[in-house]
Amino acid sequence: MAAGTRIAFAERAGPSLRAAIAVVGGVLLAAGCAHHPQPQDIDDVCAVFEEYPQWYDYARASEERWGTPIPIQMAFIHQESAFVADARPPRDRLLGIIPWRRPSSAFGYAQAQDPVWSEYQEESAHWDAHRTRMRDALDFVGWYNHRTHERLGIALDDPRRLYLAYHEGHGGYRRGTYRQKPLLQRVARNIERRAERFASQLEACEDELRCARWYQFWPFCR
Repeated sequence: MAAGTRIAFAERAGPSLRAAIAVVGGVLLAAGCAHHPQPQDIDDVCAVFEEYPQWYDYARASEERWGTPIPIQMAFIHQESAFVADARPPRDRLLGIIPWRRPSSAFGYAQAQDPVWSEYQEESAHWDAHRTRMRDALDFVGWYNHRTHERLGIALDDPRRLYLAYHEGHGGYRRGTYRQKPLLQRVARNIERRAERFASQLEACEDELRCARWYQFWPFCR
């Protein structure tokens, strides 16, 4: 094929090729952001991981990267969204009956708001992260708690204080805004208890979870 013919062919094929790439990219993006149904038993972390084994991999990767234990990560997600991918705060009601604005931009498994999610994407180099994807939500929780630990000195195995800082923001935690919020303090204590239950449950099933996945080459797997 002559050079001129090749150029003319490329020019004719270019728009079609670009369109095909865009379609394929859109399909892949949609597949990557597909929502998982809420787990059947959200109060048993072993049941959650048995239903979605890849979530264990994501939680373990976040723990290794940022330091927050798996049970605490999962207790946060349980509280924030009950494992519903596209959870949002309920809308306010105008005059008590008309659906109005939502009280915040919180969205997804971790209920991350727009500004802090943008910070996470920039600082963690996860520009393609989605709040409706469990891998990214767990990594976000780990990243935020790691930042809490660095800025406020809260231990990564202290779910109650970590959650108070998660909910109020670092500035709010420093100012002690949570002290005037008894409901929030009760929620934080509930998260502490749930993290303890999740830790106890995980002790009974984690070896099996590891051996059933790519961790099967570990020495303790028989």
